[in-house]
This record gives sequence, structure tokens and C-alpha cells, in this order.
Amino acid sequence: MPEVLLDVQNLVVKYKSKMREVRALDRVSLAVDSKQIVAIVGESGCGKSTLGLSIIGLLPMPPALVETGQIIFQGRDLLRVKEAEMALFRGTGISMVFQEPMSSLDPVFTVGAQLQEAIEVREKRTTHKSYGPFKREAPEDGHGVSGGAMRMFSFRVPRSRQREALSDEIVQALEKVQIADPKTVLGKYPHELSGGMAQRVMIARALIERPSLLIADEPTSALDVTTQAQVLQLMRSLRDEVGTSIIFVTHDLAVAAQVAEVVAVMYAGEIVELAETREIFRKTKHPYSEGLIGSFPEKYKDQGRLETIPGDVPDLRSQLVGCKFNPRCKYAFDRCIAEHPDLSETEAGHKVACFLRYPR
Repeated sequence: MPEVLLDVQNLVVKYKSKMREVRALDRVSLAVDSKQIVAIVGESGCGKSTLGLSIIGLLPMPPALVETGQIIFQGRDLLRVKEAEMALFRGTGISMVFQEPMSSLDPVFTVGAQLQEAIEVREKRTTHKSYGPFKREAPEDGHGVSGGAMRMFSFRVPRSRQREALSDEIVQALEKVQIADPKTVLGKYPHELSGGMAQRVMIARALIERPSLLIADEPTSALDVTTQAQVLQLMRSLRDEVGTSIIFVTHDLAVAAQVAEVVAVMYAGEIVELAETREIFRKTKHPYSEGLIGSFPEKYKDQGRLETIPGDVPDLRSQLVGCKFNPRCKYAFDRCIAEHPDLSETEAGHKVACFLRYPR
């Protein structure tokens, strides 16, 4: 049996103000195994990014409020961990690659300086006495400098050699993300990089931090098709070489199919279908998933007019009764309007929140 790295249980997150309340996540449950890639798919506003920010503990509070639920990471409930302790492993236990890399890189520091800082923070955290439950060991291939090795450096090796060792690890990380001339890139500032190169630098920073879990929030949405394919390959390499589990957030089901082993389809703050990637495409069960799959072309075949999902995502500020997808669903019947379907396992490993598919 694979080891469960992350287990989100019945998570409810609201955004509250004096005038309104938005239920951004509604009883979301999701498990991620060690060395597994899970894709979260859905339209804009369905709660994908809120889920990622909840896991890494970066929700803006207020106005965000975690009402109920658990986020169990390596045996610890992150919702019960104090901020000072969260800071010890954020980036090294759980790391996040954001959609806009230019907003995540500091414009006044070079790439080399920012990657070196990531190493220094990693080493400081892995030697901290409170860091134990989230500690990561050095990769099996021996790349990089472990915490113990760094301590030995301070006694036996001149500072110039220490800097050289750090520089070698940074260059190796940039080479792994397929940056052709890493030594030149080290001296560049973020504004001198293309969007694709900046995204690769962000992935390299995650590689250096050696997180157990990486949350990638639509990392390919602003990239051309060729660069997008390269970034997806990098994600798979990060899992294979470093052993990092990945939550890949995207609105594109076709992209999810290329990188993930498991797909969770979200709609209006809920997971409405969850299954292995092949199973999602082979045996789609939820009408929303069916609409997403029907909305993109198959290879080069001329299909004529592509399928669309009628209507709009519901306003989460209002009190919603019944299935949230029922106003847009061509299969909706009386029960869908009156009752709310829970996520239920209809076949082994395949869960769906739809009365049409409930086990009889």
C-alpha cells in the first residue's frame, strides 16, 4: 500500500466580510500519496487555488476563515500548527509554484542570489530542533549539500569552497530544469528572463528546497505549447528524481491527462469526481466532467462545433440548494434540485457526487 502523504478531510473555507460570505471550499476531501501527481481541474472560481493556499497555510486571514476540517500532512494537522512552526517547513516541507513567476521572484535580486537563499533557508530549517516531523534527507544521487555536510564544511573547508559547493548545487538544479546556460542565468535579474525561463527558475527553487509536496498553481497557463510540454516533463522529472508528490492545479483537463495519475474535478468549491486519470477519460461519470472532456478537440479530427457547458458558475454568495451543477445539467431531475449529492464511491477508486451514478 502506498504511503499517504497528505490527507485533506471535510475542509470548509469561507471568505467573510461585513456584507457577504462566500463558501469557497465546501467539505473537500482529498488524499495524496507519496511520489504521486494529483491534478485538480475546474473552471476559474471553483476553489482550486483556495485549496492550494489552504494546504500551504497562505490564506489571507481575514477575510478567509477555515470553518471546519483537517489537513493532515506527514501525520500532523496543519490547521492546529502555530504559524511559527509552519514557517519552519513552508517551502521545504510543502512548496508552491505560482501561476505568475514574475510576481514570485524578487525583482531586485539576481537568480543566483535567490536560489542561494533557498539553500540557506533549507539548511537552517533541517537543522532546527523543531523541524523533525517535516525533515527531508538529501537525494539518493548525492546531488546537493546535506545539513550534516554543511556543518562539516564550517570546520574543515574555507568559505570560498563553501560558496563553490552552493554554486555547484544551484547550477545542477538549473541544468535539471533544462536551462541551457545556467552560469549566465545566475547573474540575471527576473525581468531579463522570458516567462518560460522564469517558471523554470521557480521549479529549480522548489527542486533545491527538496519539498515532500509541491503545489503547482496553473504553472503552464501563460506559456506557449512547446514550453508548456517542457514544464510538464519537468514536473514528472521532479517526482521521479527527487520523490516529490505534486498537486497540479489547472483548468485544462488535457494538460492534467499528460502529467497526473489521479484527477480531482472541482466545481463551485466541491470535488464532484475523483478517479485515476485513465478512468476519468474512459468512464466519465459526472455531467460536468463530461462537459469538460467534450469541450476540447480530439487530435486532428474535424469534429465540427465543440460541445459547451451552458450557463454560468453559480454565485457562491447565495444559499444554494440541491446539486450546484443542476441549473447547467441536461440530466437534472427532481432529486437534483431538492437534495445535495455527496461524493460517493461508485466503483473501486472512482468517486462521484451525482445522483445518476449513486450505487443502487
